[in-house]
Amino acid sequence: MHKFIEKVFSLFIRLMAFMSIFLIIFIIFFILKESLVFFRQVSFLSFITGKIWRPVSVNPSYSIFPIILSTIFVSLIAIIIALPIGIGCALFISNYLDEGLRHFVKPYINILSGIPSVVYGFIGFLVIVKNFEVKLAFSSGESILAGGILLSIMILPFIISTCDESMFNIKNKYLTTSQALGVSKWYMITKLILPTARRSIIASIILCLARAMGETMAVMMVIGNSPIMPKLLSKGQTIPSLIALEMGGAQVGSLHYHGLFAAGLVLMLLLLCINIILYFLQRKLNF
Repeated sequence: MHKFIEKVFSLFIRLMAFMSIFLIIFIIFFILKESLVFFRQVSFLSFITGKIWRPVSVNPSYSIFPIILSTIFVSLIAIIIALPIGIGCALFISNYLDEGLRHFVKPYINILSGIPSVVYGFIGFLVIVKNFEVKLAFSSGESILAGGILLSIMILPFIISTCDESMFNIKNKYLTTSQALGVSKWYMITKLILPTARRSIIASIILCLARAMGETMAVMMVIGNSPIMPKLLSKGQTIPSLIALEMGGAQVGSLHYHGLFAAGLVLMLLLLCINIILYFLQRKLNF
């Protein structure tokens, strides 16, 4: 009976794994199929290098280069802000908190990662955008910087959770030996824990870039949604917010409709390229 249950469970796991792979292949195939209709009329090069997105005008233009740049800028700002803070928090939790307090704090960090993005967006609009307008006298608080700051807050729990577990295990592995040799905690952190935890840090960057570049609602509420060339303190628009805002109003089967699928395909290719670059960087540096 036990062997039968084990076989059934194993079969179920394999089936779920197959379903996951099938769904990923289906999504890629569907987006590619809808995008090819668009690329039969608009060249891929002009689509990603042109500067004007105006799909419903008398003379429509389908180019998303400023939107691609906005997506990259917002994500990079978020990573630049969140990564050092997240690594610092992970080091503190894994090395300076006692185990009981660590187990108390971690569930609350995980709760932060589960808060709906629309809640983050609402808080970002009321706090970040309004303070930019009132305290810093910006003409408009909606900006690339506001989107980056909000995204950094959203991805912070992912960085902390990913790095903390790895750093905690590394500390336990070397703690006894380090204490026996009289090594200081600071030396152990800088010379042992951080270098050994590079893989988990790279993994957290990949995870957070995917989350940041795919985030829709929160960024849409604070970035201004203008498909113009991005500047740090000006409005912009990301690819996910473009799709979310316009897909509902695009006529099914129109060039505009297929152009939004093409934008989704570009986002997928962008994430793929970034992941490949990080993978080869990881191998080259022997992480």
